[in-house]
Amino acid sequence: MNLSKLKPAQGARKSDKRRGRGPGSGQGKTGGRGHKGQLAGAGYKRKWGFEGGQMPLHRRLPKRGFTNKFRVEYTEVNLDRLNKLPLSEIGLKEMLEHRLIHGQSELVKVLGRGQLTSPKTIKAHAFSQSAVKKIEESGGKAITIGKE
Repeated sequence: MNLSKLKPAQGARKSDKRRGRGPGSGQGKTGGRGHKGQLAGAGYKRKWGFEGGQMPLHRRLPKRGFTNKFRVEYTEVNLDRLNKLPLSEIGLKEMLEHRLIHGQSELVKVLGRGQLTSPKTIKAHAFSQSAVKKIEESGGKAITIGKE
């Protein structure tokens, strides 16, 4: 084996069409562009979605729905998952370490599915009413932290 003799596999590379090289090539004269017209000239670039002046599909379809730009997205964590952690204090760092959330910058809301078997102090950005009730019934605390 010699580095100077390396080649791609047979058939892996295909040579370009040689256009405008005479009538025998089948791609001579107009070079596959036809006669005149918008596409025949050099430097023509088609706009994305352009349909030759016909009303483009994205403008023909009706607009639907509404996007609320003030929407706040929370990552939801349920009590049954927090109950499995062998910790008495659970914050964002601990949730991240145990893969309950994906990033430190996520906003976390604790929901009330499941029960807590031991008292735990839980820190999150938001809590559902049922989660707060269950945490306090088990002897723990629900601490709301600010949105960084």
